[in-house]
Amino acid sequence: MRSKNMKSTIRKTYLVLALALAAALLVAPSANAATPGITSTNGTAGTFNLTAQWGYTTQPDGRSVYTWGYGCAAGSAPAFLPAMNLPGFCNAMQLPGPTLIVTENQPVTVTLTNNLPSAAGNTSILFPGFNVTTSGGVPGLLTQEAATGSTVTYNFTPSSPGTHAYYSGTQGDLQVEMGLFGAIVVLPANVPSQCTSGLPLTNPGGNGKAQIAWHESDFRLAGSAYDNASTCYDREYLFQFSEMDPNIHRQALNQVTAAGNCVAGAAGCSLNVPTEPYHPGYFLINGRSMPDDMDPNYAQQYPNQPYNGDPHMHPGEIVLLRIIGQGRWQHPFHEHGNHVRILARDGNLILTPDGTALAGPLLFTTTTTPGVAMDGLFYWSGKGLNWDAYGHNPTSSDVSAKLPCTPDSNGYNTGAPSAINYFEWCADHNKPLQVAPFGDLPGGGPATLPDPNIFTNGPWYGGSPYLGPNATARAVGQTGTTPPAGTIANSPATEAGFAFMWHSHNEREITTDNMFPGGMLMMMLVDSREFVIDETN
Repeated sequence: MRSKNMKSTIRKTYLVLALALAAALLVAPSANAATPGITSTNGTAGTFNLTAQWGYTTQPDGRSVYTWGYGCAAGSAPAFLPAMNLPGFCNAMQLPGPTLIVTENQPVTVTLTNNLPSAAGNTSILFPGFNVTTSGGVPGLLTQEAATGSTVTYNFTPSSPGTHAYYSGTQGDLQVEMGLFGAIVVLPANVPSQCTSGLPLTNPGGNGKAQIAWHESDFRLAGSAYDNASTCYDREYLFQFSEMDPNIHRQALNQVTAAGNCVAGAAGCSLNVPTEPYHPGYFLINGRSMPDDMDPNYAQQYPNQPYNGDPHMHPGEIVLLRIIGQGRWQHPFHEHGNHVRILARDGNLILTPDGTALAGPLLFTTTTTPGVAMDGLFYWSGKGLNWDAYGHNPTSSDVSAKLPCTPDSNGYNTGAPSAINYFEWCADHNKPLQVAPFGDLPGGGPATLPDPNIFTNGPWYGGSPYLGPNATARAVGQTGTTPPAGTIANSPATEAGFAFMWHSHNEREITTDNMFPGGMLMMMLVDSREFVIDETN
């Protein structure tokens, strides 16, 4: 796990971390959960009692930002998914709002109470893509609104699965900027039977068998994203991209403070906050900036920012990405390691004209459009590296360096679910990395490891291009392990995995108030099968 000391080091040494991240890193894992959210209020499935309220969110530069957000109304007792060892929390204000997890064809009721400052006026929620009926409230431009201290209720029945956004329909240029947005995940009513025990397309049931062999729990919200066997997946993560202009938030706070406890609707009890020109200084994934987005979900140091952005997987697993553009800018987000196959946009599954195959594009960057949600599939297997990612060597004294690789019909080692090198690409088995190595591997590889005497090391660099236990110890140079002792966050004798930077391709968006690195940046962690990924918090 990343320690608080390491995180402090990250914040104090931006340049060193930048150099470390730019390398092909290996890191210790971080705690995370799949797609955390709530399913009900007070035990009634599909019923949610929310409030719109003010509070403060924090940024890695130490600034607290005045924010509005949706949260759980007082007295509500939400049920959480996925199952957690540690209790989640749903505060009265959070950024983004609570992720609402519902099921296809089952009615949904959302009651909103307006607890914003009186000067903020009315507020509301839009549910794009759903046929919504309302009760209570007052008429607004786009939907029924809740006046200060009052409520409004929205009802709809989702007719298809998928990921959707919800956000304020009242003075959206200000209220969405201030943080009034969230996500809805609609689970399929009919999960294909092939999807209940693991990846069905390249290895029927195999990933499920490996999961059982390593005593790893299943934290999927469902076995498939849609009522279609081509949308089965093994893990899932939700990413809501937004940006924040601190000047707008500062002006809103100043005007709210000046208005005091004014009477809603009375003369002078209103805000006049200009939202142009727009100069965002914070770029957020699930309400947090890097490195905060790599801390656990429901971390106590972020009481109003409960969701992280730190995906984790094993080789060969299919990862479902739920992506929403929640701000006013497009964000060209790049997932290193592979392209992303888009399944659907706004809950609309993209199929060939005959409906038999997926037809969504394969994207190098998943550019988010404001208000638009997309579902996509990502996987990493090590195929194409042209070296043995596990550092195997049949002459080594290390047992884990001599594991066999028996290719299945697709070329992967899937016959032994309990093997550390489960899903290894067998065509690269025993291929060396180093041209002139000093460790276990023989010569002839496609690359040379850097000299540990001159390589700039960051606190996350694991020192090895190999997966699995003892990987760092097997990659040795003239001066011993790479890097030198004392700079490795995780024990070289236990576990090391690959980390791929996932980040915005807009350079400004990987800063925090113009400091690099920060903003829309995180790590995709890939670990071999012996490491159990714990997604209970």
